[in-house]
Amino acid sequence: MKTNAITYIIFLLISCNLSVFSQEKNENEELENEELKVLTEEVAVKKKRRKKKEKKPIPYEPLAPARAAFYSAILPGLGQAYTKKYWKIPIVYGALGAGIYYYTWNNGQFTEARDLFKNRLAGIPDGESRLRNLTNEQLIDRQRRFRRDQELSLLITVGLYVLNIVDANVTAHLQQFNVAKDLSFRPQLNINEFNAQPNYGMSLNYSF
Repeated sequence: MKTNAITYIIFLLISCNLSVFSQEKNENEELENEELKVLTEEVAVKKKRRKKKEKKPIPYEPLAPARAAFYSAILPGLGQAYTKKYWKIPIVYGALGAGIYYYTWNNGQFTEARDLFKNRLAGIPDGESRLRNLTNEQLIDRQRRFRRDQELSLLITVGLYVLNIVDANVTAHLQQFNVAKDLSFRPQLNINEFNAQPNYGMSLNYSF
């Protein structure tokens, strides 16, 4: 009986130790799995951040510059929208709007002086015109000045319109260049071992 009791007690102790050992092993495995999962998630997040930071090169499109110029010719600012330079659109319309405004204002001043001068030649009284105190010579000079400013405003407006087309074309051209890290152009400075004179050079590196 004593032998059976001792054997039973030993068996219980061994069973308890095995169960405790298996529980500890399971807990250690769960901790390792959780740590591995956390590390995997961190690596995935870092990879996503790197992908976001690295800009994908724009695929080469030989007709993109011509297309951007054509869009800007049809509607100013449309070429800038095509090249995704949206911040330039308000500048384009602001510049063109200012040119059109000054052309219209100079045209109104010129027309007012011209009409008053014609009325005087026809013998029509000046009436309530704000230019009635000016002499005929002053009216002629005023017409010349505002006509010159009118033509200058028109020339500037046309120039801004053409500049809008050129800007869209050049921007589309620049976007075609490959600026990836695989291609690099670096200057180098080497010292000659024989005469200790510097040797200048350049290297073009391409990573496959």
